[in-house]
Amino acid sequence: MSKIELLKRYIFFFLGLFINSFGISFITKASLGTSPISSVPYTLSLAFTPTLGMFTLYMSIVLIIIQLILLRKNFPKQYWLQLPISFLFSGFIDLTMYLLNALAPETYIVKFLCLLLGCAILGFGVFMEIVADVVMLPGECFVNAISKTFHTDFGKTKVAFDSSMAISAAIMSLILFRELAGVREGTIIAAVLVGMIARFLKRKIGARVERTFFYSKAQREAKAAAPQAPGVCGQEPVIITVAREYGSGGRQIAKQVAEKLNFAFYDREIISKTAERLHMAESEVEKKDQKLSSIFLYDMFSQFYEFSEQQPILDEVYEAEKQVILDAAAKGSCVIVGRCSDYICRELANVKRIFLYAGEAHKVQEIMAREGFSEADAQKRVKEVNRERASHYKYYTGKVWGLAENYDLCIDTGKVGVDKTVDLITSMI
Repeated sequence: MSKIELLKRYIFFFLGLFINSFGISFITKASLGTSPISSVPYTLSLAFTPTLGMFTLYMSIVLIIIQLILLRKNFPKQYWLQLPISFLFSGFIDLTMYLLNALAPETYIVKFLCLLLGCAILGFGVFMEIVADVVMLPGECFVNAISKTFHTDFGKTKVAFDSSMAISAAIMSLILFRELAGVREGTIIAAVLVGMIARFLKRKIGARVERTFFYSKAQREAKAAAPQAPGVCGQEPVIITVAREYGSGGRQIAKQVAEKLNFAFYDREIISKTAERLHMAESEVEKKDQKLSSIFLYDMFSQFYEFSEQQPILDEVYEAEKQVILDAAAKGSCVIVGRCSDYICRELANVKRIFLYAGEAHKVQEIMAREGFSEADAQKRVKEVNRERASHYKYYTGKVWGLAENYDLCIDTGKVGVDKTVDLITSMI
């Protein structure tokens, strides 16, 4: 990383830090509680003289001291940056609280709208810190230290930490005020929304923001002009990606196309290669392969990993499968089945993207014959698997699974039949 890029990242981080503090102050001014990490300082600031910013600083220092005790010689040098950043962050919080001094919503609906706006602002600030990728705030560093020391899952540890902050603030509030003053429904809403907003923004515009703000023109041009891997005997390979609805006979058709063209064929091999890369059992990879039931719930769960070196398991599987697919495409002409391969290979030369679908009745009959299911079970299974594939594709590509404009050829296999579909694809090649 060049000095110029590093400087840009720090400027971006400090701007995000200010927006972060502005969001916290906006949420706090809504008087419906505050974010979990700020709940203890906020509750204390309601009872004692020091400000919310100062109590935030005190808590940050305590968290840094605990990190030093836990990590000792393994305390990373860059973690010392938490100290000046904590002073700056506390100053930003007090400054933004002052700037919002006139904000005092009275009706519940206005308070709730202020809470939502504050969550959006805070989420955007957190997104900027994530994209800058230079340093973490004490709260995230503390969770990271706990996770490393006790070998716990970062996401679960983050949930436990945020929950403990909110519970501690609630207990303090009951002792000091005989009521919940610093922790309310807004604390729970902020805990759910802020990280989801940050992750959503990272997924949608994170890469574009990095390219625009951090990369030089020469870096962007070099990336765009990166040479494609040669095919067999120096020839440009033909990559056929086959996305398919469950029950459309897509795997069988893809395999026949590969055999007819004498191309390599990748389907189950992607799972086995992914398992090797992740040092996991194939059965475990298969359980996570192209399976995402709810984008909302997954974002809510995976938000807790944003500042971690760990990744949610679905992200790990997708990234590993992505590399396996690119490696396969680099070896020569091939047919690749599913797993967002049309999107993953989009920048490679000579890619033919196929989507195979069929009517519901055909898919149900296919699954009944192939899997031995009853009609009711087959109907349920077809809907479930195709919903998961569509959600998985939408989440990792941002595009609509099965939308014609995303493919070069879409075929209704129920009407056309297996043999004719194979002929159509091979004739196109």
